[in-house]
Amino acid sequence: MQLQGRRVLVTGGAGFVGSHLAERLVPENEVVAVDDLSNGDADWLPAEVTFVEGDLTDSAVAADVVTDDLDLVVHCAADKAAERDDVAQFRLNNRLTEAVVERMDAVGVRNLAFTSSSVVYGEAPRPTPEDHPPEPISVYGASKVAEEALLSVFAHSHDFTVWTFRFANVVGPRLQPGAVIVDFIEKLRADPDRLEVLGDGRQRKSYLHVDDCLDAMTAVIESTDDPVNVFNLGTREATSVDDIAAIVAAELGLEPTLEHTGGDRGWVGDVPRMQLDVSKLEGLGWSAAYPSDEAVRRATRELVAERT
Repeated sequence: MQLQGRRVLVTGGAGFVGSHLAERLVPENEVVAVDDLSNGDADWLPAEVTFVEGDLTDSAVAADVVTDDLDLVVHCAADKAAERDDVAQFRLNNRLTEAVVERMDAVGVRNLAFTSSSVVYGEAPRPTPEDHPPEPISVYGASKVAEEALLSVFAHSHDFTVWTFRFANVVGPRLQPGAVIVDFIEKLRADPDRLEVLGDGRQRKSYLHVDDCLDAMTAVIESTDDPVNVFNLGTREATSVDDIAAIVAAELGLEPTLEHTGGDRGWVGDVPRMQLDVSKLEGLGWSAAYPSDEAVRRATRELVAERT
């Protein structure tokens, strides 16, 4: 599917990835964004985007935005709140996806792109390919596995075309608190001399700049058309938490003392090491412009400027 001259709905469209995607699509497409604003900001959206505030689990909201003239739905809406990392989060995320696909099926819209996550793999061997069995260790990861399974059913039994993107850690402007770069910036501005680091600092993961993420999504959608198209989106490199601390401190011109809380992970459900196999993505002729360290450095500069 070529992404020009299309009518596209972005769920979670005022959030981090969703707002950047809407902004990217709007020059050549008609874009509708829906968001309950629990973790987003309507001001991030260009004026050309039609914005609807609402909860997609409300059937009236779903009916308002999922209309038969859509060419593509990009489903970014999800609950990521750490304080709801329990069965309630699992149920909410699945209700969101159920509401979207049931309404799409009712009105005959058949193309859906889904923002999944590397957390579906759990603590898998690295680099992890797309065909590795999912074994999540968090409720959020479990919700993504269940949503992927539901979308597979609609692809194979309801003639949908589904693009599933398993993200590495995506970083860039508008990244919200809870992400390690933002947390380090806020901690160092509160106390420039010390920086608390959750875990032992040796947790090591792949970081992808949001611009590369959007480029990869576009490349996959425009060049694949199987019923289910599953792609890892990431970089070939990874960055440790201590390396992120050093990058953030350097960008702020500081030399803090690092104080580690200890343990091999930052929180319950944290995957301490993540490295995706991106061979399938690179087989399409695409690769990230920013290696993991550079993605972190660029995002840090953007976030520091954003919060000045």
